[in-house]
Amino acid sequence: MEMKDTRSGFGAGLTELGRINPKVVALCADLTGSLNMNDFKNENPNRFFQVGIAEANMIGIAAGMTIGGKIPFTGTFANFSTSRVYDQIRQSIAYSGKNVKICASHAGLTLGEDGATHQVLEDIGMMKMLPHMVVINTCDYNQTKAATIAIADYDGPVYLRFGRPKVPNFTPKDQKFRIGKALNLKSGNDVSIFATGHLVWEALKAAKKLKEKKIDAEVINIHTIKPLDSQTILKSVIKTRCVVTAEEHMINGGLGDSIAQLLSIQNPTPIEMIGVNDSFGESGKPMELMEKYGLTSDNIVSASEKVITRK
Repeated sequence: MEMKDTRSGFGAGLTELGRINPKVVALCADLTGSLNMNDFKNENPNRFFQVGIAEANMIGIAAGMTIGGKIPFTGTFANFSTSRVYDQIRQSIAYSGKNVKICASHAGLTLGEDGATHQVLEDIGMMKMLPHMVVINTCDYNQTKAATIAIADYDGPVYLRFGRPKVPNFTPKDQKFRIGKALNLKSGNDVSIFATGHLVWEALKAAKKLKEKKIDAEVINIHTIKPLDSQTILKSVIKTRCVVTAEEHMINGGLGDSIAQLLSIQNPTPIEMIGVNDSFGESGKPMELMEKYGLTSDNIVSASEKVITRK
């Protein structure tokens, strides 16, 4: 299995956009290399703006650029893309529905050694609460590249979240990314596993382990957390009658929160959530942190076995 980082998928998608869409511009807050934006910068020097360590200013500039018909892609770490500039995003972008693409790298625990100050685990919740904001969390290089290209055609604000580590690149190279349309990766009848981001691969690994235990799991990739694909979720849950959600994010405010809200109204169902439980992260190697905070395929297996007993 090829291993590639999702931030490189963003860089490749942005570079392709630079060649096909002259309205696309890019802004970065002193992390051009970390977000793999150098190719776009080199090919389009007049459409790339290095604003320095001034994230709030970057958001304001991007909002202004939309008035002239540009499609700005902003780039920095997920923590600085949200927590540091939430006021500017709310007031200058979401409130008026500005066509800005907020592209956020190094999300979650897998940022690793930089520790809790950089490992944002609340960003999905913050962004999904903003009216008009689309929230996307991709699972591998190919999907991140496809999503980057697709959001340029969407008229309105988007939060695109991706990560730092190399992970299995398992989705189709030539895929067409559809905002708000979940992907059924494995059909099953006993439990529905809804996963997003890096946890999608862990969910597929869990499904194989569950099969050895005679449990038939359905695995669905929820790459778009807002708008949520309610139809696909409910169709799966009506069949399996129990749910596990998996995400590299705080349980509060994340994917599990959104699905639980949907089910409580539409189809009350037993649910278990894999995510960080009301805690900041810490410095460490990415995969060791995933294990410590319970974000692995084994944790998904245990949650699946538990939720099945609650049918």
